[in-house]
Amino acid sequence: MSSGNRSEAVDVQKSYEVRTYGCQMNVHDSERLSGLLEGAGYVRAPEGSDGDADVVVFNTCAVRENADNKLYGNLGRLAPMKTKRPGMQIAVGGCLAQKDRDTIVKRAPWVDVVFGTHNIGKLPVLLERARVQEEAQIEIAESLEAFPSTLPTRRESAYAAWVSISVGCNNTCTFCIVPALRGKEKDRRTGDILAEIEALVAEGVSEITLLGQNVNAYGSDIGDREAFSKLLRACGTIEGLERVRFTSPHPRDFTDDVIAAMAETPNVMPQLHMPMQSGSDRILKAMRRSYRQERFLGIIEKVRAAMPDAAISTDIIVGFPGETEEDFEQTMHAVREARFANAFTFQYSKRPGTPAADMDGQIPKEVVQERYMRLSALQEQISWDENKKQVGRTLDVMVAEGEGRKDGATHRLSGRAPDNRLVHFTKPAQDVRPGDVVTVEITYAAPHHLLAEGTPLAVRPTRAGDAWEKRTTEAAAKPAGVMLGLPGIGAPDPLPATTAPACGIG
Repeated sequence: MSSGNRSEAVDVQKSYEVRTYGCQMNVHDSERLSGLLEGAGYVRAPEGSDGDADVVVFNTCAVRENADNKLYGNLGRLAPMKTKRPGMQIAVGGCLAQKDRDTIVKRAPWVDVVFGTHNIGKLPVLLERARVQEEAQIEIAESLEAFPSTLPTRRESAYAAWVSISVGCNNTCTFCIVPALRGKEKDRRTGDILAEIEALVAEGVSEITLLGQNVNAYGSDIGDREAFSKLLRACGTIEGLERVRFTSPHPRDFTDDVIAAMAETPNVMPQLHMPMQSGSDRILKAMRRSYRQERFLGIIEKVRAAMPDAAISTDIIVGFPGETEEDFEQTMHAVREARFANAFTFQYSKRPGTPAADMDGQIPKEVVQERYMRLSALQEQISWDENKKQVGRTLDVMVAEGEGRKDGATHRLSGRAPDNRLVHFTKPAQDVRPGDVVTVEITYAAPHHLLAEGTPLAVRPTRAGDAWEKRTTEAAAKPAGVMLGLPGIGAPDPLPATTAPACGIG
């Protein structure tokens, strides 16, 4: 357990590190954890510290395969470091902590704090209590204490932000444990959401992503089926807000008024990520998904009729228990019909605590792998073909930070088109900052990115770029190790299109 005395209080600027696993909701929560720790006087450890911090926090995921093995492996590697550093503390939060509770401290008795998905705001208090009492603190709330967006934050981006509109999920998909860990859906007040967005825009943010486990079910707890479309339209009235996205919607709740709001609200981007999971009606029923292939493809048809340039992506699970070759071919058919811009494809694996884990007809690993490879090859070709249609188009690209790994070597910059496609473009002669908007002509397409090789047609400096420049300048001017300042509000850059979506559900 952690040891120490009052003289070791955090006013001597102890350092912290937060390690995040899983979905966008966890990324959003981790920024809150960082903000809470900095508000309590901790400073962020340098990049690449690899556990060399006074407090190491694991924000865990229970959805990903072997999530528990990964956690305990990482905890094991920290045990000798903690022995050598009296006063070092380790905390474990997130979905796996909510699920395993006492098990974590039993398997890793050197952990100081275990907290759940509903009480992340308690982390600084629990750390101090563990230090004073010299014993592990385990506190798992059974219901939400505060929406993540109402807590302090340390946002990773100056120009793009997550905004949580709901937490939890009312669905009972047989492959998913998230509702058991995040609880029933609870919606934020519309006024609170809009107030947060307006505050973010005032800070320089120009792109927001509305976030929820089942984002378009927003309003279900007040009986307003059009609450989400009304929220989208309200976002369109906020001056200075250039781009609005959302993730992840459920086909069951995807109504015509949402499609109309997307098409008629200029700052709502022509992008839709909507999980299909399977193209087989029989498997969808076994998954307890409340729609069928015809309904899903019908939604896509309506979206494309309203927004011909919309980029649509999805999630697909291969090898769900009982899936036959005929079922899998139905998925392949649906993919051919839908022509997704990209798809996050997952090989089914058992998740303890889910109904699917105990179902008959578990598919052999080699069969799942072979189907997965066929589906991936099909989607790769479709993604490439769909991207080729972008060649010759003129697009406004919002410059991103850190999305192009080869940008330095190729003298290019990278950013996102309105439909969220990744674009690499020639670096213009004038200075361009993350958050600024560059107009380019697409000259080449690959399956997962577009390329604009000519000189950019225009560069538009933005308030978001100003915000990025201000933050960068202030960070460079601060003395080493001092990062205290007042916490703000907000969220991170939208995740790249190749990163798994929120909890793999929707």
